[in-house]
Amino acid sequence: MPMDKPLLSVRNLVTRFRTGRGTVTAVDDVSFDVAAGETVAIVGESGSGKSVTALSILRLIPDPPGHIESGEILFDGKDLLKLSDAEIRAVRGDRIAMIFQEPMSSLNPSLTVGMQVGEPINLHRQAPWSVALEKARELLGMVRMSDTASRVGAYPHQFSGGMRQRAMIAMALACEPQLIIADEPTTALDVTVQAQILDLLKDLADRTGSALILITHDLGVVARYADRVVVMYGGRVVESAPASELYAHPRHPYTRGLMASVPRLDGNTGERLVPIEGQPPDLARIPPGCAFAPRCRQATDACRSAKPPLREIDPGHQVACILES
Repeated sequence: MPMDKPLLSVRNLVTRFRTGRGTVTAVDDVSFDVAAGETVAIVGESGSGKSVTALSILRLIPDPPGHIESGEILFDGKDLLKLSDAEIRAVRGDRIAMIFQEPMSSLNPSLTVGMQVGEPINLHRQAPWSVALEKARELLGMVRMSDTASRVGAYPHQFSGGMRQRAMIAMALACEPQLIIADEPTTALDVTVQAQILDLLKDLADRTGSALILITHDLGVVARYADRVVVMYGGRVVESAPASELYAHPRHPYTRGLMASVPRLDGNTGERLVPIEGQPPDLARIPPGCAFAPRCRQATDACRSAKPPLREIDPGHQVACILES
């Protein structure tokens, strides 16, 4: 993917939360780019900062207790952190759309699905409700939902989990956004429905030309759908590379640990899974050096004393590890 003029450029993003236990640095100096039409997967364990990064992009961090402390989020050349409240609201749902983890808590139970799918069209395109509802019916058909005429007038509780997620995808596509952020969009779904939803999302993003940020902890998803991968740990980016390169040559010990802990589907069933020992770091008490050092079998005293910078070791392949050169 050519990255001369990325659609989205996140630079040195820091997001913190004030808690009773002290200040939690959920996103710590995070930088990455997304090109137009590209699918970028952000992966890592729970608590690694993936979802907070996504919420920060759209300035959806609740303040208090959270606060985007510093950095830049350049979207199509404009810093989203410098926009007024009215200007960022105009971007949300129009040029950037987000699909959340649990659609039942994201959809309004008192409004029909048709009204919720049509709302971005009514709001951002100033279309009358009759036009917006007809477009909603078309969008529900686009996400392969049957009997769209009756589905438009149904309520979220009348939909299955997979249907609610399809409705969320339809809502995200309503204004043909340049960027879709999908935050673990299949977490609550069974395996068969997960594959259907991800295939649908990737297919529609490709057809509309939208860039896609796919947040997940599932490396199988990454292998199938992503062009490029950003690996996060302890609120920081520890590795970033094209998906094929990351799978062929993972360079950070954490990335290698993630790979070793995933079941193989290539017939090599005799290979033993190797779990990553220890626990993810307490973000309120991040160690002074590499956050992964307490769990890393290769860690040295130097790893524990200073944070390793994210640096390019091969074209397009960045790693934050002093053991890699």
